[in-house]
Amino acid sequence: MSFFRRTVLAGTLASGMMGLGMMGVGKRGLARAADFPSRQMNWIVPFPPGGSNDIFTRPIAAFVGERLGQPVVVDNRGGAGGTIGGMTAARSKPDGCTLLVVNPSLTFASIVYAESGFDLMRDFAPVSGMAQVPVALVVNPSKIDAKDLAGFLALARKSPGAINIGSSGLGTIPHLAIVLLQQRTGIQLTHVPYRGGGPALQDLMAGQIDATFAPLSTVASYVQSGRLRALAVAAPRRESVLPDVPTFAQAGLRDFTVSTWYGLFAPKATPPAILDTLHGAVQAALADPGVKHIWAEQGAEPDLQSRAAFTDFVNHEVERWSRIARTVGLPLE
Repeated sequence: MSFFRRTVLAGTLASGMMGLGMMGVGKRGLARAADFPSRQMNWIVPFPPGGSNDIFTRPIAAFVGERLGQPVVVDNRGGAGGTIGGMTAARSKPDGCTLLVVNPSLTFASIVYAESGFDLMRDFAPVSGMAQVPVALVVNPSKIDAKDLAGFLALARKSPGAINIGSSGLGTIPHLAIVLLQQRTGIQLTHVPYRGGGPALQDLMAGQIDATFAPLSTVASYVQSGRLRALAVAAPRRESVLPDVPTFAQAGLRDFTVSTWYGLFAPKATPPAILDTLHGAVQAALADPGVKHIWAEQGAEPDLQSRAAFTDFVNHEVERWSRIARTVGLPLE
């Protein structure tokens, strides 16, 4: 069974047990806004199945559905760096039934795609953070002989453009990480954009590309099994899920940190009472020991912020990544 399927299964089982065992969870002890609609919720993940967005969404969706007493359907709508799903969610009725799962790539989507059809902070209201996790530079060991970052850089300098490095799409955080790595080191890589992190990871393991930047949540098990090799983690410190993998600073490249986060957003006009209800349900899931264990196994931290604090955090991220995106001359390709 794949890491993704094991993770989702664990989260689903955990949420089911929590729904049976926790007072106030499920239909019998529901605490929610009186005007919260009693019908199916649709959580749009704007990337294909199999990536980190799925891994952090499905266990939370199962828990929230149980807590609010109504089904939650996770709807994968990949393409155009997440903007297809984002535009669909932005045009949805603001009643709490259609939500968007966001990662940092969508904070500057309107810069990357002139016709994205939405602006994150103009068209959406932050509901709750879900997880924060650093990215790692990983390679297919049968394609890249390098055992560490220095060896990788040496190969890239020896044969400019020979290393094919995939990303989850044009203008996404992994893409910007590739651009920043080239700028910081002077190497030349051949960028291969995909319609999501899952397809890029599949092609990496199949040997169709040589390397990628990806969240630890999607690559940790493959590194542990030897199918992939992690050269460095873009975090301030080593991560317990891969304790033998150095940070970029430890590998010789200082001040190279790239983390990604995952959060839930609703259409802008969604009533505050509904936003608060959703935030409370997500935070209840994140505080559960079973969910915390799943997050820890993936090198992630649960995002236990108030809705106001999460909104401030997202505003800062929008400013930060938009500035970086402009400095590298978007559109990039």
